[in-house]
Amino acid sequence: MNRIRPWLYIGKYRDTLDASLLQANDVGAMLLFIEDVHYPGIASLYLAIEDGVPLASHVLKEGLDFVARHKKEGHAVLIACGAGQSRSVAFGIAALKEEEGLMLMDALRAIVSKYPDAEPHKELWESLCRHYGEEISYFDMLKALG
Repeated sequence: MNRIRPWLYIGKYRDTLDASLLQANDVGAMLLFIEDVHYPGIASLYLAIEDGVPLASHVLKEGLDFVARHKKEGHAVLIACGAGQSRSVAFGIAALKEEEGLMLMDALRAIVSKYPDAEPHKELWESLCRHYGEEISYFDMLKALG
């Protein structure tokens, strides 16, 4: 589990199974893409999203509304998928775009600076670019990752 901002963590499914880790990092909400996990005092939203499948705008909005609501309430939010590299990163990029007004590449760089394993799948990246009207090829995104 990697802290990107005081209010945002990106992580793996196994991070969601460690209640002591969540508590130690003051996680108050989890946006999940593998399985619904519940703990007392931690809000959770499970969205059935497959890696490598384009994101529907309404699903992106549902996840981002959840993140925004809990950030506004002062909760740290963990966004977690299986390996913590693609779906969680894509939603983390979108959350930084929405909450801090970053451009997609700047949001990606902010995540990669704290979490070098970040690499959103091509279809997810292209979905974000379409949704936000930013034309950045997947190849250019990969080059920026180094």
